[in-house]
Amino acid sequence: MAATLTEKLLDPILRTDPAGPRVTFYDDATGERIEVSAVTLANWAAKTANLLRDEIGLQPGAKVSVLLPAHWQTAAVLLGAWWAGAEVVLTADPDAEVALVHGNRVDDAGDIPEILALSLDAFGKPVADLPVGVTDYATSVRVHGDQFRPSGDGPALDGRPVGEVLAAARARAEAHSLAVGDRVLSSLSWGTPDELIDGLLSVLVVGASLVQVSNPDSSKLERRTATEKVTKTLG
Repeated sequence: MAATLTEKLLDPILRTDPAGPRVTFYDDATGERIEVSAVTLANWAAKTANLLRDEIGLQPGAKVSVLLPAHWQTAAVLLGAWWAGAEVVLTADPDAEVALVHGNRVDDAGDIPEILALSLDAFGKPVADLPVGVTDYATSVRVHGDQFRPSGDGPALDGRPVGEVLAAARARAEAHSLAVGDRVLSSLSWGTPDELIDGLLSVLVVGASLVQVSNPDSSKLERRTATEKVTKTLG
């Protein structure tokens, strides 16, 4: 069985720097800051993969719609979906079997059979007042195991196979001159496959570390660059 995209991205990091910061997330509108290591990211990805396979019944090769902003939890969801062998699409694809959406975008999922809503709350609070039939991700995912054994895979991202996505990520990393050990500051969106490859996968594929900022406040840029020991900036 070929390795999933998650294994290709995370395994080298887990071997060389499992405990170092992998994604540091800021929201300048709320003052939130959360930092997760590769181990923590892998644990949440495994929980997500177990949720999709064991609770939802997702089979390798199925489509999963991810309608979420650039966020550390989104990274975990994406890695979990790929670990489960899913093909990720970043639109409300009518052929998708599952949608993982922000709590304020539930209606965007349309008629996708299974919908998991995320609050993206720093303390894991559930989404309030969910419609009947919509599952709260934070409530459901925490009971699942933090280890996962993949059982198959399919196209990784919007019809592109794993090898093609990896090649594109490496090409963008080269274009940005990213290397292992870099601390990469970014406020780029992950709303399209190319944006996701550029803003997240290019960082992971070379073993760099991402500092992702939502609602960036330009007055904080200089201090943050110094505090987070930023070596490269995207966007």
